[in-house]
Amino acid sequence: MSRPSRPQVSRSRSMLLRAGGAIAVLALLGAGIWFWRQHQSAGAEGAFRTAPVERGNIRVAISSTGTLSATSTVTVGSQISGQVTEILVDFNDRVTRGQVLARIDPKTYEAQIAQGNAQVASARASLSQAQATQRNAALDYQRKAELVQRQLVARSDVDLAKAALDQANAQVASAQAQIQQQAAATQTTRVNLDRTVIRSPVDGVVLTRSIEPGQTVAASLQAPELFTIAEDLAQMKIELAVDEADIGQVETGQGVSFTVDAFPDRQFRGEVQQVRLAATTSNNVVTYPVVVAVDNSDGTLLPGLTVNAEIEVSRRDGVLKVANAALRFKPTDQGAAGGAAAAMPSGMRGGGTGMIDDLTAFVATLQLTPQQQAAFDADANAARARQEEMRKAMEAALQTAQRAGSGMPQGPMMVQRGGQGAGASGQMRQRMLERFQQNFATFLGTLDESQRQAVQRQLSSLSSARRVTVYRLESGKPVPVQVRLGASDGTSTEISGGVKEGDQLVTGERASAQ
Repeated sequence: MSRPSRPQVSRSRSMLLRAGGAIAVLALLGAGIWFWRQHQSAGAEGAFRTAPVERGNIRVAISSTGTLSATSTVTVGSQISGQVTEILVDFNDRVTRGQVLARIDPKTYEAQIAQGNAQVASARASLSQAQATQRNAALDYQRKAELVQRQLVARSDVDLAKAALDQANAQVASAQAQIQQQAAATQTTRVNLDRTVIRSPVDGVVLTRSIEPGQTVAASLQAPELFTIAEDLAQMKIELAVDEADIGQVETGQGVSFTVDAFPDRQFRGEVQQVRLAATTSNNVVTYPVVVAVDNSDGTLLPGLTVNAEIEVSRRDGVLKVANAALRFKPTDQGAAGGAAAAMPSGMRGGGTGMIDDLTAFVATLQLTPQQQAAFDADANAARARQEEMRKAMEAALQTAQRAGSGMPQGPMMVQRGGQGAGASGQMRQRMLERFQQNFATFLGTLDESQRQAVQRQLSSLSSARRVTVYRLESGKPVPVQVRLGASDGTSTEISGGVKEGDQLVTGERASAQ
């Protein structure tokens, strides 16, 4: 067998070396390109601060302060004047209805009753005397009336007898009236005598005692306050002062959580019982009283404690939320935010079907018949098609305007879609609601009354909801996305629309390194 010559081996080895060198160069070049792209992407992503879209709970609460008090507090006073001779209860004592609390010296009223009884006896004696005179006058008149028939006495004597009888009758009536008058006066004194015994009008607990034994109370102008009784400390109330800017969110039945300084490690619960209309103005600040019912069955809470309360006006569980900073971000460079797409009104990007998608999600929760579902699908598809045509027309108008250098086009279409922004007027929102009602008229016609009302409420909520544009970071660039805002706790806000959990929304731009 013959062996290859040395020149052939050398040529093969040199070709392999050249091929290996070329491969190495290409590998290095590819690695350099990859590293450059990664550096560019990292640099672009590092140019923005972001916040993730998270799923969680949002609790909207109104903070206020107030004071705990008994549900019903009764002030016990005295209707008569006199010296307090005895006090039978003290602070914190439990009392029952009708229980004697204190006594006032009754001697004055006992003497007045004795005097009244004597006057009544005297009036009765006068009545007996008047009745005797009346009987005598009656007999005298009767005799003279018979004699005048036989003309044995003068007619004038009969008239005098009749006048004497009338006078006797009047004296009897006067004596009877005097008896009634003296009896009534005596009864008034008996009532005042009974008032010398101070009794509890309710079952409850003595909160305050304002008198001491031997003290004289005077009730000439108004009843002096002797005791304050809390009717039932198992049920208490808080009267909160809520600012006028927040009172519109407060409704009866909302939950209230509160703390008191006496028990800083405990949190108590209550419920809004009443929103009163009696506004109070102090230092040009208008507040409204809100009454909160509190269960105090264990007797922990005490009247008069200062309360720091939060009224839970809204709670959303398991919703998408994002930091509020993402809602305020606006890119300084329109080219970095999607160019023409960023300049387009947010309602027009992605087909402008945000409200339709939200309505579709709501309708899915209703128990629709196949006929109703088919009617909704037909109306929704037709509405999407109309909005897609509007979007394409807007894009064409925008491109024409940009080529001409005139910026955003103005016109009826622009004004109409602008109504979905945060600054949309009530009139625009009303027109939007009417348009959606027209678009889904066939579907609404298939619903019963309760279903129709539910869909109408949802349409009203969607049309009045605030919609803003946020910027999602994609491949190192902020891409505009329209979202609908919901509840906010001041730090995070509920959002829905073209975002999902885990998306990174731009909250700001980082300062470039020098």
